[in-house]
Amino acid sequence: MAFAQRTIKENIGERRWNLLERNVEYHLSVSDVAERDGEDVSLGKGCLAVTIECGSAGYLRIGPAIEALEAEAAGLGAAFYWTLTYALYRVMRIYNHDDALQYEEQMREYAEDDQENRDQFEFPNVEKALPECLQRTLKREDHCAFVRHARRLLVEHRNGRFGSWIAKLRRIDVLSRFRLPIDPNFREDGGYDSIPLPSLVVAFKDHDAIVACFDEESQHMLEVSAEPTLGVVFSPHKPEEVKNAIRVVRRFVALNVELFELIEELQKLR
Repeated sequence: MAFAQRTIKENIGERRWNLLERNVEYHLSVSDVAERDGEDVSLGKGCLAVTIECGSAGYLRIGPAIEALEAEAAGLGAAFYWTLTYALYRVMRIYNHDDALQYEEQMREYAEDDQENRDQFEFPNVEKALPECLQRTLKREDHCAFVRHARRLLVEHRNGRFGSWIAKLRRIDVLSRFRLPIDPNFREDGGYDSIPLPSLVVAFKDHDAIVACFDEESQHMLEVSAEPTLGVVFSPHKPEEVKNAIRVVRRFVALNVELFELIEELQKLR
């Protein structure tokens, strides 16, 4: 296990590992046990599990980037945001306006059920925190047509002023199409109480409604046992399973490197 873990980390490389450490708290481990009912239970049959768990989410303040893109071309900021959102949805848990809207709705339902203390509830106005270009797209029903339009718009501007952002986004989109689910055997053996913790919080401004909702919800996220962000079980004696485990980790790291390089570039914008 120590050999496997060290080998994986050495292959990730110091530069990429430092990039991830600056932005998100990932913990990589190789083990022959899985958690079940709060205790470690052997995976059996000589199997190992390589897992990546998130202890603290990264942060993306994307509002200034959306404004800059929209100033370049109408709809470009919305195209960038939704393409990034859909790509990340495929491979990791993120906390964004969708989660905040659900939390706001939940708070309003609690208030309806507690008429006596209703005045004490404070409701974040999440939709108001969204840039205008995104508020308009929330009301669109022709989702597939919008996705096609967003891709065309990004391609049209790939050699423009924000070409480096778009190039990284397109690489993230491609990498995300290689699905990296939690191994079903690992999930069954683990008996986890909740979905993975978010790897990334996406807000539009510092301390906006999305951040406020996350701050409230995150207080309870560590009270239960969460699934790892990535988990794959393999037998060291089966070359194909070893290759698959390496491939899964490599693609996950590659996507995260592109993501956090993009985030560091976006955060230079003030």
